[in-house]
Amino acid sequence: MRRTFDLFYQGLMVLAATALLAAFLCVVAGIADRQFGLGLRGLDAYAGYAIAAALFLALPGTLQRGEHIRVTLVLDRLPVPMRRGMEALCLLAGTGLCAMLAWYALRLVWVSHATHDVSQGSDATALWIPQCAMALGCVGLAVAMLDATVSRFVGGGFERHAAPGTAANIE
Repeated sequence: MRRTFDLFYQGLMVLAATALLAAFLCVVAGIADRQFGLGLRGLDAYAGYAIAAALFLALPGTLQRGEHIRVTLVLDRLPVPMRRGMEALCLLAGTGLCAMLAWYALRLVWVSHATHDVSQGSDATALWIPQCAMALGCVGLAVAMLDATVSRFVGGGFERHAAPGTAANIE
């Protein structure tokens, strides 16, 4: 099961990197279009879609690597038993919030598809298409939060691949 989750997170990171490359190519194509009048339309919107996709698709992998910003100002000052309880409470709350975010992201895709919603720009893209990347990232984040919560409850830390010396590895 662990290997399956790690492959899932890694796959989402590959998709995020691909989305960043797509954003870069859209920007370069937009520059070429302005210089040579190629008649390409909607490149700014596609670059924006790709950047949003990269952001959401990278969320689960960065959580599992312990690279999200965690504010531990209060937690670090609590006694160890109380700190563990508060961490568990925070993980449970985070899992619930991420599950709700995933639900509403999936619902947004469904509503956009059902109502044939299109972007307002000159590209007139069906909005459910770029929203799928956001929904996939949100579902991945909910899975990663649940994975982190379960890992904490069975006695381990939840950051699997944190670099030595980072805040995620220091306990």
